[in-house]
Amino acid sequence: AALRAPDTAGLAAVLRSAVAQGAPGALARIDDHGRTYRVTRGVADRATGRAISTGDRFRIGSVTKTFTTVVLLQLVDEHRLSLDAPVNRYLPGLLPDDRITVRHVLSHRSGLYDYSDDMFAVSVSGFEAVRKKVFTYRQLVALSLKKPRTNAPGAAYSYSNTNFVVAGLLVEKLTGQPVRTAYQHRIIKPLKLTDTFYVHPDTAIPGRHTRGYLTPDRAGAPLVDATAQTVSWAQSAGALISSARDLDVFYGALLKGRLMSPARLADMERFTKVNSTTAYGLGLRRRQLSCGVSVYGHTGAVQGYYTYAFGTKDGGRTLTAMANTSNNAKVLGTLAGALESAFCGK
Repeated sequence: AALRAPDTAGLAAVLRSAVAQGAPGALARIDDHGRTYRVTRGVADRATGRAISTGDRFRIGSVTKTFTTVVLLQLVDEHRLSLDAPVNRYLPGLLPDDRITVRHVLSHRSGLYDYSDDMFAVSVSGFEAVRKKVFTYRQLVALSLKKPRTNAPGAAYSYSNTNFVVAGLLVEKLTGQPVRTAYQHRIIKPLKLTDTFYVHPDTAIPGRHTRGYLTPDRAGAPLVDATAQTVSWAQSAGALISSARDLDVFYGALLKGRLMSPARLADMERFTKVNSTTAYGLGLRRRQLSCGVSVYGHTGAVQGYYTYAFGTKDGGRTLTAMANTSNNAKVLGTLAGALESAFCGK
């Protein structure tokens, strides 16, 4: 489908709705073949009333998964990893089934139970219990393995943070370095991402940032400021900090083929259908929009923040949209409308 000019009025209406539904603020940035559009509504900080800005840093949640996948696919290009090898070849004895491959993990088809489902069954008390905790990767995998697997390896898509904890372990084993170093040397520095950080286990977001607010389970209860947290429950599955500009640059570079070989990008873009509008590749989502355009990227949800970061197949137009709340299904659904405004136009 032909790409129309972005609909900035429609984008503003989406952000206005997100704020009306309970997000203190919302922002969106479109980078379109060298032209930039910026739209904001609401506040970054409820205490001071400071307006939200597209220059603010924020927690990107599961958008981290694409970064982790890029590192591993670069290692495949370097012949240090095989996508169809068992995870246990590189991490002996980690998983209870030698049939679970690296590809299964990166495509959420391993069948490994998502330990975070139990952690946040009640969102506020669950969050407060882990807000300052520091886990090892192996402790998180052990939490998953207490539960039965959701399906046989390769049989079905079933989203699980456990997969990307395993991916983080693979990065550290194969590079001999912390994931922070791998992100820094392989993605952040080469792309000059000045707002992107992996600070775990520190709890603060460096520099100017949007504060994040967790919606309580009980209707009408006050929002919980969730900004300060280790995000140790997620790590390589969801602990990166970034900005709208950096995410636009990252997905633009990725989709243009600047971060890995054409063969690896093709691996990343081998999609399994999730539902009528979405499919999942390796650490990458594909969403089909109402105008027939498909966009590629990831969504992120971490306490206090919802993020959508997507681009066109050629990486020529990218969008990052963020609302500084979470545990609010209405806001999450509304924010998806930013994709329609950015890529389908009027």
